[in-house]
Amino acid sequence: MTDRSARLPTEAEIAAINARHLISTPLKPADLLFVFGTRVDVEERVDQAFRLWRDGYFRCAIVSGGITPGSDRSECEIIADAMIARGIPRERILREDRAMNTGENVIFSLPVIDAALGLTNIRSVICLGNTWTARRYPMTLHRHWPEVEKMLVTVDSFATPRSLWHTDCEFRRRILAEWDKIEPYKVKGFIAEWPVR
Repeated sequence: MTDRSARLPTEAEIAAINARHLISTPLKPADLLFVFGTRVDVEERVDQAFRLWRDGYFRCAIVSGGITPGSDRSECEIIADAMIARGIPRERILREDRAMNTGENVIFSLPVIDAALGLTNIRSVICLGNTWTARRYPMTLHRHWPEVEKMLVTVDSFATPRSLWHTDCEFRRRILAEWDKIEPYKVKGFIAEWPVR
């Protein structure tokens, strides 16, 4: 079987991805920042979390991510410690350090959020993650926690502008790999349509 993420997308597919996957949402202060774990572009994610904190966009954050092969520290520990080093108060950061994928990020984090803050006290969440994964973060959150308003902020370290993702070989590969997961994941019930049309 060929790797579909290595393909060159058509103009129609580029337009669809730009319109439906690489979405940006209006940003307003939220009750919670949900930082999805990663092994790549950690510094960019931490910088963005700090900017959102500094500018008053969240009161509390949860960082989720387990230990990945080749590391003895969880993604959660690495990212949360870096957020604290940047100036976000330790007591404002909840931690979930077992998740190995986006679904587990949400499933394992909800009890942590509930115990610390109460899920019913959270009305809005900003999802923070990789550009190429894009709306799959809030789609996963929407599948398990439909009640909250969701916003999306994404980061990456590509020099290529986001609108030209298809012109950069690695950026294109990452986005196509994620785009190709959307429909199968919806069918399997891993994610739910978001934003709801």
